[in-house]
Amino acid sequence: MPAQHDIESERELWDTYASGIKGEVFDAGPAFRWTQYADHGPGPELLGSPASALEIGCGTGRALAALAEQGVKVTGVDLSPVMVEKVSERWGPSGVQVHCAEVLDYLSGTDETWDAVYSVFGAVWFTDPLKLLPLIASRLNPGGILAFSQPPAIPGAYGPQGMYKGGFAGRALYTYRYSYTPRRWAGLLRQSGFESADATVLEAPTEGHIGTLIVTGRTPQRCLGDG
Repeated sequence: MPAQHDIESERELWDTYASGIKGEVFDAGPAFRWTQYADHGPGPELLGSPASALEIGCGTGRALAALAEQGVKVTGVDLSPVMVEKVSERWGPSGVQVHCAEVLDYLSGTDETWDAVYSVFGAVWFTDPLKLLPLIASRLNPGGILAFSQPPAIPGAYGPQGMYKGGFAGRALYTYRYSYTPRRWAGLLRQSGFESADATVLEAPTEGHIGTLIVTGRTPQRCLGDG
């Protein structure tokens, strides 16, 4: 049975999350990392050398700001109006452009394309990949890259996983996270129009701690139907 997303409820959940982020997080400088551990794992080099990049579920915007410092034309999209307002105020002067939208609506309603699309514990984790991945492939330039990270699936717990707002009390605000094995993620990318795909779990810096799933895929160098 497909997950029953309630976008307005999810927007309220993410607004609550954004409102609880400490001010010093937004005041901190640009930072780009794929994992939940400081100074661990790869950096933006996973994206290659894009001229343009879109972050879906952009959160605090610090990764966008880090790319903007490198001269990349960056765009972010986030479901939370509270988050988008904070990011626009903090990073707008740095050239970061952010849109408040549900990611499927945004991708299906824009004509813009990018060299790279990425998600760091962001929208790829919270959106049905059967709907999302083909849309991303359609908005990437030929040879473009998708890269995303999130926690690996708990063994035996695959597909959409329901998640209530913290505390398990009060109004029933919830969302879904999508979890699969690395092999399944690679297959989902290929069936969505990506020519290549790689998915692996990077071990945590401390043995026995939670690792990080990192997935990358590239679209064909030429559009279908070209020469």
